[in-house]
Amino acid sequence: MTSDGTAPEAPARTGEPTAEAGPPPSGTPGPGVDERPRRRWGELVLALATTALGAYVLVAAGSITVPGSTNTLGPRAFPYLVGGMLVAAGVVLTVLILSGRAGEEEGGEDVDPTVRTDWLTVVLLVVTLVVHVFAINVVGWPFAAALLFAGAAVILGARPWWRAALVGLVLGLVVQVIFGGLLGLSLPAGPLLEGVPFLRG
Repeated sequence: MTSDGTAPEAPARTGEPTAEAGPPPSGTPGPGVDERPRRRWGELVLALATTALGAYVLVAAGSITVPGSTNTLGPRAFPYLVGGMLVAAGVVLTVLILSGRAGEEEGGEDVDPTVRTDWLTVVLLVVTLVVHVFAINVVGWPFAAALLFAGAAVILGARPWWRAALVGLVLGLVVQVIFGGLLGLSLPAGPLLEGVPFLRG
């Protein structure tokens, strides 16, 4: 008892918050908390799959037949470029993930985990891709690309449809001019554009 009749306060233990000091900072890890970065197996699998895909593209590109009279970039150039970029990206991602320097996860505020997958949209996108593959040799790359771009855009909600088709046709023509006309790659222009010299692959 003190002179004023109150009980003396017990001394605070080390590490315990006091009324004057307040609670410990929220960023201070508690006892037993593992501060090591958590390894994300899904990201590691994706990085390794990207590396393997790039290696496969490089190996497959070596089996492409190159015409003996070609004086421009041959048909192996683009696959070699894509394969090399895939391998480089996969190796960099693998090193970053294994060293614990992967990107931070987002809070996902706009993601509703209760919403089911729209399988109808997925099926329509796959059908559009399949139609595009078979349409390349029938109507040519520019129109097949326009079909792919416009179909995917409209399925995902783009309006009006004619604007998506026009943008897709322009992109298809640009790709045709660059890879078919300038680089000399085999990219079919289609029966409607077969007579245009700078579009021939």
